[in-house]
Amino acid sequence: MPRWEPDARERLVVAALHLFNEQGYDETTVAQIVERAGLTRSTFFRHFPDKRDVLAAGQETLSRLLTDGIASAPDDAGALDAMAEGLRGAAGAMTPVSREFGPQLQAVIAASAELQQRDQLKRVGLAAAAAEALRARGVDRRTADLVAELGMLAFKEAYATWVAGDDEQDFGALATGALEQLRVAAAALG
Repeated sequence: MPRWEPDARERLVVAALHLFNEQGYDETTVAQIVERAGLTRSTFFRHFPDKRDVLAAGQETLSRLLTDGIASAPDDAGALDAMAEGLRGAAGAMTPVSREFGPQLQAVIAASAELQQRDQLKRVGLAAAAAEALRARGVDRRTADLVAELGMLAFKEAYATWVAGDDEQDFGALATGALEQLRVAAAALG
């Protein structure tokens, strides 16, 4: 077996998702994942500290794209407009493979309390990164926190629609549309 596999990370994620769906998250071992992927344990641990982290693959990229998008918003953009730019940036992490395996990922997470908790922590981490990026633009703490949470609600709603395949729009359009609907709803609060 070659020492370097160019698509090893993706192969590990795909193998893990298949196994998690077939036999459950708790029953799946790292040994089974690497066997299914045709790789070695050392390759697995070069990419992931443990099997939980397989499901968070791409989290760093998503966070970076989100915060880079916020930072690159025009100087005169308000907080919600900067968040919209962040969501457009995050769309870069939403590949056809992500969309294809989205329903499987949702099913695996729904079947495990541990993974549900980890998914929530992932969202908290994204919200914290977005809020920090907004504060770096000069947005006050409360506003930054609120806008980041609205952004995560928009992200969650867009992701559910996107993986369901009910809408042919790209992820960025779905997310910014959801954020705009939240903006209108918040304005209607009075």
